[in-house]
Amino acid sequence: MEILTITLNPSVDKNASVEGIEPEKKLRCTAPKYEPGGGGINVSRALKRLGTEAETFFVSGGRTGDLLENLIEKEDIKIHPFKVSNETRENFIVQDSITEKQFRFGFPGETITAEDQNNILKSFDNIFPKWVVISGSLPQDVSSDFLIGIIRIFKNKNSKIIVDTSGEALMKTAEEGVFLIKPNIGELATLTDKKELDENSIENSAREIIKNRKADIVVVSMGGKGAFLFSETEKIFVGAPKVEVKSTVGAGDSMVAGMVSALSKNKSLREILKLGIACGSATTMVNGTGLFNKSDVDKLLGKVKREM
Repeated sequence: MEILTITLNPSVDKNASVEGIEPEKKLRCTAPKYEPGGGGINVSRALKRLGTEAETFFVSGGRTGDLLENLIEKEDIKIHPFKVSNETRENFIVQDSITEKQFRFGFPGETITAEDQNNILKSFDNIFPKWVVISGSLPQDVSSDFLIGIIRIFKNKNSKIIVDTSGEALMKTAEEGVFLIKPNIGELATLTDKKELDENSIENSAREIIKNRKADIVVVSMGGKGAFLFSETEKIFVGAPKVEVKSTVGAGDSMVAGMVSALSKNKSLREILKLGIACGSATTMVNGTGLFNKSDVDKLLGKVKREM
């Protein structure tokens, strides 16, 4: 297996639009569109659009879980669902067609029992991927130690691990040490015990993480500005192309997918970051919860420029 993505708190995303959002008024929405959600799942979906195959592992429960599995399989992605008794969560995204503002309602994921956590770890015994992407949040009441258990299993298999998460889970991940992390500036400050960072001090903090073997590569997301990539020997900044932003849902996952696709093909670090930026930017051009169109990525690649 070349690439495995892991999603511990997946969702079914229900997307609709409405003409104006007002309190205490019945709002007539358009017919909802259902799409698979969750960090690792979105990374696999985006990789598929790039022509890079990735299998996806996720927790699935109840009728919503069945729907999630069907939605992913319709995109011709090989799935490894782990069945649990709790219902898979839903997210609700509404676009106000008058103001063009987007409202995102995320529901908490049900916890994973201790027994299921142990069985999930055992289920990885006979899986040997070259690349492992762990992306998204943890379900409520699930300790970051569970995530660390997964990371250790694949580190022992010599898999290269990429983690895109936040909060305590990101802190614990960095302490364990992985191949690549993708913090924003605020998260980078927390990781290096700083109150705040400006652009001039980003490099020092990223280098501190690399020196302490918390990650081989640190990609610092700057939102619409672009991103920095730091390795032991390189510093690269790629600015994001100017596009009409319609939605930011899935943009970060798409960026990760672009980088993983390029990494799996042994591209240079510069090309890795360029493709990541192009994929993330292309996804913001799509309404609702949709991911990028490959044709948009190809067009944006010509506009993505290396600044450093």
